[in-house]
Amino acid sequence: MIVLEKRPQPSQTWSMATPVVAVLATMFFGGVLFAALGKNPVEAIMTIFWEPLFGEFSFYYRPQLLIKGAPLVLIAIGLSLGFRAGIWNIGAEGQYIMGAIVGAGVGLAFYPLEAWYIFPLMVIGGAFGGWIWAMIPAILKVRFGTNEILVSLMLVYVAEQMLASVSLGLLKNPEGYGFPGSRNLQSWDSAHNAELFAGSGMHWGVVTALIAVIFAYVLLNRHMLGFHIRLTGEAPRAAKFAGVNPARLILFCLGASGVLAGLAGMFEVAGPAGQITIDFNVGYGFTAIIVAFLGRLHPVGIVLAGGVMALTYIGGDIAQSNLGLPSAAIQVFQGMLLFFLLALDLLTNYRIRLASKEVA
Repeated sequence: MIVLEKRPQPSQTWSMATPVVAVLATMFFGGVLFAALGKNPVEAIMTIFWEPLFGEFSFYYRPQLLIKGAPLVLIAIGLSLGFRAGIWNIGAEGQYIMGAIVGAGVGLAFYPLEAWYIFPLMVIGGAFGGWIWAMIPAILKVRFGTNEILVSLMLVYVAEQMLASVSLGLLKNPEGYGFPGSRNLQSWDSAHNAELFAGSGMHWGVVTALIAVIFAYVLLNRHMLGFHIRLTGEAPRAAKFAGVNPARLILFCLGASGVLAGLAGMFEVAGPAGQITIDFNVGYGFTAIIVAFLGRLHPVGIVLAGGVMALTYIGGDIAQSNLGLPSAAIQVFQGMLLFFLLALDLLTNYRIRLASKEVA
């Protein structure tokens, strides 16, 4: 008889090993899934994880790791602050969308002016768009005690409808021959988030993500606010006796995650995406939740986890084109990673013990 026995203290070994084991389990069972679809499982896994780094066209795919990884890391850093404090922002996708809408809207308001200050104003607008959208569940939780999980998640669908609305109306390109979508910001130098070094994949979104990682590390390890965040998540009663203001913490954590998600959306629409369209959002806000937990809510771990998830995005696209794998199978493969991560995380606090069944 298998029994789960609670550990006296959480296992540090399992805490560190869980992400690695989860990735390996995902690769194994993902291979089983691909085999069931009639594909060579070894070839599929190699295509996803090896081809972007060491394949024939890796010179093109490697810079894409920065392009795909930057928004994931940026959003996940913001989410990790709240998750560490037990504040669950599940609506980063909506904040990402709103940051893109407001950031692009600020830039397009100046079209076709060429001026140095347009892009900085877009950055401020993107941050504000994400922040204001995150403040809705924050204020409702502080004022009325609502559940931030439900409110932030429902706001994602509102943001998606607003995205469709502005793509067909307010931000629609008047010279676009009736097609939905805004002007292409890549063709406008003052609003384009261009690569800092040609062919490197390095743009201002990548730089901002690295700054956010450093800021989060210093905040969590060298600042009293970071101590309050960690204390609230690990020992809520102790945090209460220590005088931590829960309302202020909720507003800060949700606000910070909204700002970073909004910035990710702005850098994406001004750079790789290029324009506001109905299908602009590709799920970065939800995938960043996996990145945050895969990185153990640690800034450095999130950078590594963001690289892994970016690899599955790029390798998944290659597998779809080269092997004919359906996109749904790649999405299931990515979802497996979160499933195994949460399932194996149980072993951090519990150990499996075989107990003999007593006979009455």
